[in-house]
Amino acid sequence: MEGSQRPWGRYETLFKDSNVQVKRIEVNPRMRFSLQKHMKRAEKWVVTGGEGVVTLGDRQIPVKRGSVIEVALEQVHRMTNTGDTPLVFVEVQLGDYLEEDDIIRLEDDFKRA
Repeated sequence: MEGSQRPWGRYETLFKDSNVQVKRIEVNPRMRFSLQKHMKRAEKWVVTGGEGVVTLGDRQIPVKRGSVIEVALEQVHRMTNTGDTPLVFVEVQLGDYLEEDDIIRLEDDFKRA
């Protein structure tokens, strides 16, 4: 399936259909992806390895293997790896439009915002 390197880690698309997409996402140690939101999809995350902190709106939620996070449509979110090993999670995207250009970056460590 499709995979992609990012400055913070990588992801691999495991499954894609008209209204659902499943990705395996790996965030490198001490890295985080952009503070962002999506206008056309919601997401559910299941952490399978590592540890970190999820920003979800104005909350900071510690996560580890077994944690489940629900990201609502248009909710501001970010995953941060606070550990020394990769943080891995499975992301299930649900919506009418599931392309990468539905990312609205609010802050970004790599100057993509």
